[in-house]
Amino acid sequence: MPFLASRRAGDDVTESPRSDAFPTRLARRVGYALVLLPAAVATVGAVAAGRSDRAAAWWARAAEQGLAAQTSSRRPGAGRLLAHALLCVPLGLLALVPLGVEILFVLRGVLYPLVDQGPYDHSWGGPTMGGAWAVHFIVALPFAAAGLGALWQLSRLHGRLAGGMWGRKVGPGPVLATVVSCAVAVVLVIAWTHQL
Repeated sequence: MPFLASRRAGDDVTESPRSDAFPTRLARRVGYALVLLPAAVATVGAVAAGRSDRAAAWWARAAEQGLAAQTSSRRPGAGRLLAHALLCVPLGLLALVPLGVEILFVLRGVLYPLVDQGPYDHSWGGPTMGGAWAVHFIVALPFAAAGLGALWQLSRLHGRLAGGMWGRKVGPGPVLATVVSCAVAVVLVIAWTHQL
């Protein structure tokens, strides 16, 4: 996962990632959630090609960054890596929902005048372009914040689930949260597609 830089030799490994500024932590967590699906596919490919050591190194770098739980310095075997990759697939698919919310925020909030050329007589905030733009932007802001929050929570949920790959007991809570989140996302996507 190229966005995760490994620590330098002189870095203090016990340093908490919380020492970073909030925007940096947010960007790291959101980016991590967004690459779960490609990372899962890459992990399956690496294990199939006999490069499970490379896939284990990716996940170990994520653990070093505080994005996934690591309790053992021992690298997981091919079986655990494959199980972990299969676990990442629903979380990676789930991350597509808040990603869609962020894309809609940019298109319908930030770039509203480019998406809707007018007239704005029946638009929220109309009849002027400036009023319609302002209202669409303001209405979209809480949804954009909720999308970023959902991506943050997905990365945290994955961090809890990733502990199983490193030999830590996961428990039923994160698994149940994953199942419920996926079910809610399916209902949300079905409801949204019926409105199109």
